[in-house]
Amino acid sequence: MEWLQWFSREENTKPLALLIFFITFCLILIYVFGSKKRGERLESHKDIPFLDEDSDTKEAKE
Repeated sequence: MEWLQWFSREENTKPLALLIFFITFCLILIYVFGSKKRGERLESHKDIPFLDEDSDTKEAKE
């Protein structure tokens, strides 16, 4: 049970939590941008807010 006391100290827990979050972040990036097809699909979604704005201005002109 000595290893549980090791986790209870902040100087040990903070770097471990940082490492876990960093690895998780890197894995998410690899998952999202690892596949070229998925990356292209996500890149096409970046203009969605601007497309909605264009349709609003066309309706206002009419």
